[in-house]
Formats: sequence, C-alpha cells, structure tokens
Amino acid sequence: MLQLSPLTQKKIKRFKAIRRGYWSLVILITLLVLSLFAEFLINSKALVVKYQGDYFFPVLSDVLPGTAFGEDYQSEARYRELKQRFTEAGQGDYVMMPLVPWNPLEQDFSGDFPPTAPDAESHHYLGTDIIGRDILARLVYGFRIAMGFALLTMAISYAIGTMVGCAMGFWGGKFDLLVQRFIEVWSMVPFLYVIMILVSITQPSFTLFVAINVLFSWMGMTWYMRTMTYKEVARDYVMAARAIGASNWRILYAHILPNVMVMIVTLAPFTIAANITALTALDYLGLGLMPPTPSWGDLLQQGKSNLDAPWIVTTVVTAIVAVLVMVTFIGESVRAAFDPKKFTRYS
Repeated sequence: MLQLSPLTQKKIKRFKAIRRGYWSLVILITLLVLSLFAEFLINSKALVVKYQGDYFFPVLSDVLPGTAFGEDYQSEARYRELKQRFTEAGQGDYVMMPLVPWNPLEQDFSGDFPPTAPDAESHHYLGTDIIGRDILARLVYGFRIAMGFALLTMAISYAIGTMVGCAMGFWGGKFDLLVQRFIEVWSMVPFLYVIMILVSITQPSFTLFVAINVLFSWMGMTWYMRTMTYKEVARDYVMAARAIGASNWRILYAHILPNVMVMIVTLAPFTIAANITALTALDYLGLGLMPPTPSWGDLLQQGKSNLDAPWIVTTVVTAIVAVLVMVTFIGESVRAAFDPKKFTRYS
C-alpha cells in the first residue's frame, strides 16, 4: 500500500479541516463521476425493454431498425412512445427510461413553440432552448465536455511545463537562455488570432482545441518550475546525491521533482477554472466546438439573446458560477493546507 509521509498526512488533514474546500471537492468529484455515466441518467434511449419475454438494453447497444417491438421503424424505436404503448396494452411488456428521457441533441416540438419553460410533465425540468433541446441534458453533457477539456489540457500542459522548467533550472547556462528566448518569442503569438485562423481553415474539434490550448498554456508552469528548481539545486540533499554518484536524471526526477510538486498541486484548481472559462468564452463567441455539440457557451449565448426566456440564462449562469466557485474554494483550501510555513520550524 502507498505510505504517505507524516508531513503529507498533516497537509491532507488540514485540507479536510477547511470544510468549504473539502466539500467542494467531494461535490465536484461526485458531479464529474455522474457526468461520466450521463447516458444512463439522461438519454432518449431506454435502459431496459422487455418485449415478449425478451430483454433489450438499448442504452448499451443499438437495437436495429425494422419490425422491432411490433412496429415498423425507419430508425431506432422511439422509446418514450413505446413505453406509453406498452402501458396501454397491459400485456406485461415494459420500458424503463432514464430519469431525463431526452438526449442533448433531440428537439421537442410536441408542445408550445420553443423555447419552453420548465415542465415536469414533459420531463423538461429546466425547460428547452430556442430549438427545443432539453437544457438539463445540454448542461450535463456540456459539463462533461468542459471538465474533460480542462483536466486533459491541464495534465498535458503541466507535464510539458514541468519537464521543461525543471530542465532549465537544473542545467541552466546556454540551455536555459535558449529556452527562455524561445518562450519569450512564442508567448508573443496572439492566442485568439491563432484560434480564428485555424477555425476558419479547418473543422473545430475537441482535440484541436486541446492542442491549441496546450501550445499556449505550458509556458506559465515552466517559469514556476524553473524558479523552484533553481532553489532546490543549491540545497544540501542535491549535493549529497551527487556525492554518492546519483545521475542527473535521478537527482532531477527522484529528488527535486517531489519537492516542487507543491506548486503543481496549488495551481491545478485555478488552471481548471481558467480552462473552463476559456472554452466557454470561445463557444460564446462562436469560435468553439461545432454545433450541435452541448456547450455552456452556446447556452450562454442563447440566454443573452433571449432574455424573455429567463430559464436559459439563469440555469447556465448558475451552473458556471457554482462550478467556478467550487473550484476556487478547492484551490484556496489546497494553497492553505500545503503552505510550508504551517509545518516549518525555524531555529
């Protein structure tokens, strides 16, 4: 089993003692895990269909069109209608639908002209957008995309920034100067212009935006790692490791890196918040993911343009603010818990 040092255990205990940060982390992780299984909670496909003694699981595998379930379908069965038909027939067949029986791309024109207000009877618990799509479904799936973007971008950016920054601080000299000049030149490239150019010549995708964001975001972590590595190289434990014949790579990644990880842990929540905001802003400006991809920025744009449908802007703004506040609470709590001054004694 993984054994944590007494100092790390003290830091974790202190983090748990900061209640707003600890519970924000619990809630955010819970929401993220639930969003990973969104297809089982929010979907137009049935979870289980029992028909003439046979069981089908459409949410796990598509049921081929044709004469399935006693009717001709040009495409897959319409499970909400099928559920109603089975209930009226009363022959023991049934359909088990998710809690929200709508997918984020499906349009509903069965009632009033969209956007429609929240209505529990139609299972649009937060209403529909301007073209009849369920807002709750688009919020949940949009949250999954935003968090996936933020976490993936942060992981890749931090990996590159940490490796480059530690190498700069460890070897210094001409290597440090050369990489510094490269970073200074690359940081002058306007991020928004690059986005606009690439979006105009290629089809925007999740992978494209992750790649672009990584290209421009790894430099910030590089400076932090460079500075901290410079400080650590001058410490006694590094000279002791050199004296016993440890290689440069072992000193760098087995001794120095664990001592600078506090910077990564401290900055990670704020980076997640910045990445979520960046993707939402790009989608809001029309430079983000291609429609009809579920997006918080798209909902925000719809809410701004349709203030006579207040449920659109209210729900998306509430979701954005709630997530960013929780991430900020986590970041503040981590920074307070991992503050080295709390566990250091000076003689």
